[in-house]
Amino acid sequence: MAELDYYEILQIERGCSQEEIKKAYRKMALKYHPDRNPDDKEAEEKFKLVNEAYQVLSDEKKRSIYDRYGKSGLEGTGFHGFEGQSYEDIMDDLSAIFESVFGGGFTGARSRKGSGAKYNLDLSAQMQIGFKEAVFGAEKELRYRYKKPCEACAGTGAEDRSVKRCEYCNGQGQVYMRQGFMTYAQTCPQCHGSGETIGQKCKRCAGKGYEEVETTITVEIPEGVDDGNRLRIPNAGNIAPDGRRGDLYITFYVDEDEHFIRHGDDIYLEVPVFFTQALLGETIEIPTLRGKKELKLPQGAKDKEQFVFRHEGVRNVHSGQMGNLIAQIRIVYPKSLTERQRELLSELQESFGIESKPHESMFESVFEKIKGWFKK
Repeated sequence: MAELDYYEILQIERGCSQEEIKKAYRKMALKYHPDRNPDDKEAEEKFKLVNEAYQVLSDEKKRSIYDRYGKSGLEGTGFHGFEGQSYEDIMDDLSAIFESVFGGGFTGARSRKGSGAKYNLDLSAQMQIGFKEAVFGAEKELRYRYKKPCEACAGTGAEDRSVKRCEYCNGQGQVYMRQGFMTYAQTCPQCHGSGETIGQKCKRCAGKGYEEVETTITVEIPEGVDDGNRLRIPNAGNIAPDGRRGDLYITFYVDEDEHFIRHGDDIYLEVPVFFTQALLGETIEIPTLRGKKELKLPQGAKDKEQFVFRHEGVRNVHSGQMGNLIAQIRIVYPKSLTERQRELLSELQESFGIESKPHESMFESVFEKIKGWFKK
């Protein structure tokens, strides 16, 4: 089976810069993000590949080795991708990579240890919101499920509530493998990293040690939140056996608007303008996020010409500063003409005299030159 090329995975060229690699990673990581593709195994695998590619290409030393020898050349460096790791360890690694680029883990996988829980305390959820809700903020209910210790086994997963040290890893949660002169750690396959084993499984939770509870909370969506932004809700995550509770991280996904296009804190609006309005330099009314504004067209306005309305964009969710509204005009011409309209346009054209036929004065000398080419 041929291995996938890391550059192809991130859809970049081999000679690209580190900034281009990071930009490509951000794009691909958000595209295949587990929160955005729930229960999608294919997206999950692609997300792992994207992170694995970034692990290598963002490290100049690893990238240099990979460029010369391919993935096989990295084996002596201790890099093995995500092979041989448990699902939880993979999620921990991906969260670390994601956090280094986005400034926060994507699933809360960097959980607080030592709580006695068999699961991460921090929890993630996603919320689809409308364009208006993102721009102006809103209150919206979110229904989600969180984990809490099984009451029957007190979170141990054992029918008799007793646990013992894992004999396979001696309670370390890891086993050490030797490959050549390299030694590397791997999550214990028996206890899955907990360092503990149980005898008879709890009948109520089937040995998981927890049960899930569905709840609904009201989320205050801040003004100016953008697609992919996260909001932390303290003490709304999973509950540990010792009573501690993690946080809930909500990732927002914003619907597109029919007319307004958002880019950061700026808003773009395409304004259709009839060709006579552009020629005459008329004043027209355009919509903004907060009402109407007058757009004074200069005489002879050009197609795709842009006009900036300062502080008419989106309020930045962090700084509070306002973005701009950029109105870009699109010149519209009539699709068909009546005989009368043709006559009027012809009269108008003739009224401009030689000015209406700029090609004649521009190409007159060219025509004379071409004539000379054919003289014998």
